[in-house]
This record gives sequence, structure tokens and C-alpha cells, in this order.
Amino acid sequence: MSKSLAIDRRKFISRSVTAALGAGVAGFGGTAAAQTVPPADPAPAESKIRSFRTLGRTGFKVSDISTGFCNNTTVLKAIFAAGVNYIDTAESYGNQRAVGQALQGLDRKSVFITSKLEIEADASKENFLRRFSKCLEELQTDYLDCLMMHMPERAELLATPGFHQAMEQLKKEGKLRFTGVSHHGPNWFRAPEESMEKVLLAAAADGRFDVFLMAYNFLQREAGQKVLEACAAKKIGVTLMKVNPAGKYQGLKDRVEALKKEGKEVDPLYIEGLERFAKLAGEAESFIRAHKLTSPRELGDAAIRFVLDAPEVHTVCCAMRNFDDMQRFVGLSGTTLSAVEAEKLSAWRQGPAALYCRHACGECEPSCPHGVPVNTIMRFHHYYAAQGREKWAMAQYAKLESAKADACRHCSGLCERACPHHVPVQGMLALAHQRLSLS
Repeated sequence: MSKSLAIDRRKFISRSVTAALGAGVAGFGGTAAAQTVPPADPAPAESKIRSFRTLGRTGFKVSDISTGFCNNTTVLKAIFAAGVNYIDTAESYGNQRAVGQALQGLDRKSVFITSKLEIEADASKENFLRRFSKCLEELQTDYLDCLMMHMPERAELLATPGFHQAMEQLKKEGKLRFTGVSHHGPNWFRAPEESMEKVLLAAAADGRFDVFLMAYNFLQREAGQKVLEACAAKKIGVTLMKVNPAGKYQGLKDRVEALKKEGKEVDPLYIEGLERFAKLAGEAESFIRAHKLTSPRELGDAAIRFVLDAPEVHTVCCAMRNFDDMQRFVGLSGTTLSAVEAEKLSAWRQGPAALYCRHACGECEPSCPHGVPVNTIMRFHHYYAAQGREKWAMAQYAKLESAKADACRHCSGLCERACPHHVPVQGMLALAHQRLSLS
């Protein structure tokens, strides 16, 4: 059985219980929001990639630490200079031009570039070819190493004829080498039964996909374990995202206090949600102190090493938004998990794990009478609060066709009762709505 990973660049529960009440503690996987990150801890000077792994049947020797979203050309150049040779991007990320500029002057064959296209209403071969050409233009390259079908909502979409016809033509033309699939959880509103596990296992069985990008971390191994085993059996490349299940963000109490100062009525949901957060924060604080889990940097590094110990995992995509991020995460390349770190991660699973709303989960969603896509909204909030992609996340939230989290205001909290992990979902959704809609 492989281990899993988790990483968080953010200071989760770095204050006492009293301060935690003011922060509104809750868990999200990922990196820290730019506006809430304290100065980075010291990192080794000039970190370099020290370990490479064969990316499944692609045969490419990929750096064990890679980069996900980054739109800073100067930082990207430093990342490549440090030895990172896998870059994950997508049509929808809005950063392909920055990546293309950073690639100039590099030996193109030394870098593995992946982009992603979603299935649109027009799923014709011509539509995929047109959008693929734009990706090449933005990335300033003649070919892509991998093009992924981005978050297919249903397993049946994996067989989309237009997609495969386009991929076949692009490969014949020398513009594409491999195809893949990305997935990090169901869209309950449209496809409630289509879990990440179901879709990716179907993709493995299909046989036409060479690389997967999936959510996997030390608090959420069940959803991905079967997928990892299938990948190992079929030599499918495995890249990971959403690897950090521990975190803290400023939230509910600040919101409540601001409303009071403005003389506005405070929604009971905020008060109730704050009380649940406070209870969990207090329990977590005691547990954290008892098990000496007080260093976010230490726990985050251990989480990265946790998955790097898994032989099925080939590279971990980290959002390196600045030089501090780059130094820190590249510095983890080639390292292994110590016995002490393993004990601390095990302790976290037993204690503050309820502060993490699991990516790719969605088990609470069928209980929602309003059809609120909890997993999707929490993912958008992750991009907002954890990756500093506020405008993009707000735009995605605005385009949701389903009910939004404001429908939770007059609900009895059925999602929380249905959550097998005891996560205070309703309060988290309230904060997500407030941030993503500026309400």
C-alpha cells in the first residue's frame, strides 16, 4: 500500500485557541493565500532537484517535484533552472503565455509540458484542434508532451470521439506525444455518482490515457488508492495535486465582527458556524500541543515526503508562486519521511482531521435539498484562499448553474450531519460564499 501526501505552505493554527477563534479555523488542501502568508521560513540556498522518476510509459525522467499554477515568468525561469522539468498548465489557467516566455532559450526536449482542455458542448474534432493550436501559440512551442482531458464529469465522456480523433491527428502531425486525464472530484449537480475513483479507473481501463493528474493526500487516501494501483499495473504516469489537507484561514469571526461594526444584522448561520469552528479549533489546539504539531512548515514538509515515499507517485505539482515557494519545495526533492514525521502525520489524522473538507469527496452532497455542489464550491474557495487566484475563482463561482452557498443560510445543516469526517461544512460554505461573491 502506498502512503499519501499532504502539504500546506500556510500557517494553520499558529496562534492560541483565542486567536484561532478569531481566525475561524478550517482545513483546505493547497498553498497559502498571498495576503495571509507570513514571511517564509528560511530555505536552503539554491535548492536543486535531486531525484527523477520515470513518468510511467512515457519514459520521461521527470523531477519528483514539479510546478503547477505559476504566472510569473521570472519565477518560472528560476524553477526550470533549479531542475524542475515538468510544468502543469491548462487552457483555463490563464498562465500559458507566462510559461511560454519562460521556456524561451531552454532545450525544449528537456521539459515535459502538459496542458488541459475541458469537454465543451461542441465536442467536435475541429473544436479540440482549434483550442489545442491556441495552447501551442500561447506556450510558444511546436508540440505538447501531454494534453489532458480536463475534469470529465462522467466516465462516458472519456470516449468522446472528437477528442480522440483530434489527439490521433495531432500525434501523427508530431504536435502531441501523450494524452491524459485530470480529476479531483464529482460535480454533484450534474453527475453525483461520478467519483474521481470511478472516472479514473474507467480511464485506466480505456487504455488510451498515459498520464493522470489527481487529488491525493495523507488524509484522503481511500479515494485514490485503487487508482494508484491501477496506474502501477498499466504503467500510467501519476502526477498529484491538492496534496495539502491542513490549513487555517481568516474567517468567520472577522466577518461577524465586521458586520456588527457596520450595524448590520448577523445571519444566525455565521454565529452557529463560528461556534462549531471554535469548538473544533479548541479541540485541535489541545491535540496539536500534546503531539507537538505546532510547526506548519514541518508538517507540510512531512506531508510532501509522505507521498514521495510512494512508488506509484512520479511527481508532486506544487504551486510555486514566488522564489520562497520555489526554494522550499525544490529543497524537498529526493528526501524521505522520517519515523518522527510519520508519527506526527498519523497523529494529525487522529486529531484535527475534521478541519479538512476532503477534495474529491462529495459524500455529503446527496443529502443537500438545494443541490448545492459542495465539493466544487470548496474547490473554488481553495483557489481563492490558498492559491491567490481570487478573480478566477470568483468568476468560476459566478458561472455555477446550480444553487450557490447562499442557499445554506436557511438550512438545518444536513450536509454536516452526512459528513463522515465531521467537517463543519455549512460554516465553511458560508465563508466561501461571502468571499467568492463579495456578498
